[in-house]
Amino acid sequence: MRFRTHSFREEPEINFIPLIDVLLVILIFLIITTTYTKQNELQINLPTAESSKPVERVDQIDIAVDSTGKYVVNKTAVTFSTREAFAAELKRAAGDTKDPVITISADAQASHQSVIRVMEAAQFAGYGKIAFTIQAARK
Repeated sequence: MRFRTHSFREEPEINFIPLIDVLLVILIFLIITTTYTKQNELQINLPTAESSKPVERVDQIDIAVDSTGKYVVNKTAVTFSTREAFAAELKRAAGDTKDPVITISADAQASHQSVIRVMEAAQFAGYGKIAFTIQAARK
């Protein structure tokens, strides 16, 4: 048996050149893609209006929506469970009027869904004229 007393042992090497190449490619990819993904926010300024008091119409149905989602049709509180029931309330409020103007007065804190329910019921009832009330601009 022969033992090697002075054997040359080769140390393992890690070649960093391919690793640096891969990291540079990833870095370049991240730099290019992040410059094109800026977050854009909508800058919305809510409109105000300066006009004279609108004329009260005979063919108008006033609908008020408060911040808790309660509805008032022509100064009468209504409750409903479906859009069909709300459409029936609108038809009752319209009476003999063929195509009334639905005027929606929604609280600033009312949910968007509450207003959409009114619009869906008006569409289901066959009414296409919808108007929104706004707060007059302060001078």
